[in-house]
Amino acid sequence: MLDNLTRRLANVFAGLRRKGKLTEDDVTEVLREIRVAFLEADVNFAVAKDFIKRVKERAVGEDVFASLTADQTIVKIVRDELVEMLGGEAPKFNWSPSPPTVVLMCGLQGSGKTTTSAKLAAWLKKEGKSAMMAACDAQRPAAIHQLQVLGEQVGVPVYARTDGSTPVQIAKEALERCRHLMLDVLIVDTAGRLTIDEALMAELQQVHTAVKPSETFLVLDSTTGQEAVNVAQSFAATVPPTGAIFTKLDGDARGGAVLSVKAATGVPVRFIGIGEAVDALDRFYPDRMAGRIIGMGDVLGIIEKAEQAIDRDEAEALEGKIRKGGLDFHDMLSQFATMRRMGPLRNVIKMIPGVSGMVPEEALDKLDDSHVNRIEAIILSMTHKERSNPDIINGSRRKRIAAGSGSTVEDVNALLKQLYEMRRGMKQMVKMEHRFKKRGLRR
Repeated sequence: MLDNLTRRLANVFAGLRRKGKLTEDDVTEVLREIRVAFLEADVNFAVAKDFIKRVKERAVGEDVFASLTADQTIVKIVRDELVEMLGGEAPKFNWSPSPPTVVLMCGLQGSGKTTTSAKLAAWLKKEGKSAMMAACDAQRPAAIHQLQVLGEQVGVPVYARTDGSTPVQIAKEALERCRHLMLDVLIVDTAGRLTIDEALMAELQQVHTAVKPSETFLVLDSTTGQEAVNVAQSFAATVPPTGAIFTKLDGDARGGAVLSVKAATGVPVRFIGIGEAVDALDRFYPDRMAGRIIGMGDVLGIIEKAEQAIDRDEAEALEGKIRKGGLDFHDMLSQFATMRRMGPLRNVIKMIPGVSGMVPEEALDKLDDSHVNRIEAIILSMTHKERSNPDIINGSRRKRIAAGSGSTVEDVNALLKQLYEMRRGMKQMVKMEHRFKKRGLRR
């Protein structure tokens, strides 16, 4: 998502590093390149035009050039204006003063609304909130079943009726049930259509009036480009959304609609879907997204993902085993699980400052979990005793493990060698630490 825009801007900024100070001609040339980059990323034309105008007004000022280098000047101005275009400060979740907080989910069919409802429920669970989902797409039994399956996956109850009840009746009953169970949040999944029609909007308005949501989230498919902005404008005129959730941003979407929707419609982006897994939903922070677009990365995002993924008890136990040089294949499996909880590897790497401009796009695209999957298959083909004590894995055991994992004996040998090298390296680190401590004591 927006990778091409990031690379284009990185090239623009790199061309400025050779200049001492900016002239008005330099600014004009740079803004021309930025405009092209925005339009290629499918940013709304009017939004891009207004953005360029504001950057130019700020850039052509001698006081700015006096204290910064040419590239630093433009980078700072572009970043600040991007943050403003994306909505400024990220809005807080609007909790109801008297639970349950009602969240109304709306959008067109195929935008990923039902899946996003489950992802939002999973996010709320991480925030320590108890939730329920209501299946109000009464015309599509498949959508009701899908929500029920997703509810089981995330551990959230689903209120559904298949007896011909109207969406308004289902929503009201679900709200009462939610209150009875003293749950914190009710997520109402409404019906989607292939196009916006009056019947959909009338039904949506009735549900909105019945449950009085604290949050109304419009789910938008980022692959539809500027059509997502048109959809947001249509919904905003009928049932004003409090925020937008963009889905499918982990694919080939150019992502310009994410940059455009707030400026074009006034609807702030609140969450972004970054994968198919039920936990692949992130809060949207304008300042962090602006930093990633101009190649500054998202260090805070990496830290948050690590904090969510790492189990502190497991980390302390692993530290003890490392100090004793007793790392085994159980520990390796545990670390793979931690990596997976942080999300796809290429998405995490893209959050590192400077990576998008330095690492070729083809190399990032090749980063996937297939290598980790092969290693896991080998480890899972071992017995519990073999994982705990790899030294007992002799020739016959290696053949059995290779056959059981669909790999070769050479693959098993390479994995064992890797574990022994890790053990050796960790022992050396511990010895060096002891030496430094002794030297410190002598001083």
